[in-house]
Amino acid sequence: MDFKIVWTPLARADLREIVSYIARDNPEAARRVGQRILAAVEVLCSMPELGRVVPERRGPHIREVIRGNYRIVYRVRKERRVVEVWRIWHGARGTPRLVDPA
Repeated sequence: MDFKIVWTPLARADLREIVSYIARDNPEAARRVGQRILAAVEVLCSMPELGRVVPERRGPHIREVIRGNYRIVYRVRKERRVVEVWRIWHGARGTPRLVDPA
């Protein structure tokens, strides 16, 4: 049974900002980046522990996958069978601020 993906409002805003920023210069590239990020998140339904543990947090349930220049930070809630997408962050921006949305 797959895990459910839940996006936090902050993660949704991150994705919108990324796509909007890229679209200013190249709408097609923006679409491709957005699709790659969404595809990376979708994989987590069946493989929620695919990503590495986030080094800044060191909690086994806070993980990330890297797609291109972007860190997709998420929490795995095994008991609820949920993956919570917390942030989508460009690596050049440094370390993302990670706040538990619960």
